[in-house]
Amino acid sequence: MTTVEATAGASGAGDHQFATFFVDNLLFGVEVRRVQEVLRYQEMTPVPRATEVIEGLINLRGQIVTAIDVRRRLGLRPRGEDRTPMNMVVRTDDGAVSLLVDEIGDVLDVNQSAFEQVPENIAATIRDLTTGVYKLKDRLLLVLDTGKTIDVNSNSGRQRAH
Repeated sequence: MTTVEATAGASGAGDHQFATFFVDNLLFGVEVRRVQEVLRYQEMTPVPRATEVIEGLINLRGQIVTAIDVRRRLGLRPRGEDRTPMNMVVRTDDGAVSLLVDEIGDVLDVNQSAFEQVPENIAATIRDLTTGVYKLKDRLLLVLDTGKTIDVNSNSGRQRAH
């Protein structure tokens, strides 16, 4: 696990908490309230004819959860064969979805006043799936838009449940 510096101390009224993770050395955050759990890699059941960003389905204590490869979703190079992804299971209006990420980070408290728009020099595929950034001491925290990230432009998720 990698440690990331952020504002220390108790969370104030203007603060937000983010569960963080790394994908291709980029630091992303998801609002803590959206995160159900974090898991080591789980065996996947492939989904025939699914879009390429869907890695498969996992059985999470009897709940079938779609796993989306965040690297593919962001249009990044594939994860090395020697690297096993981690699962960050997030809650959505349609149920739980697992985001496959390279590494899990820490929970960070950030002050809302430090929120900024995504810089233009960030790749368009990443800009499209983030709502903004927070400047930390030594890097940017990209705030992932979970709704856009899990919308893989198909109704296949609903059809699989039937």
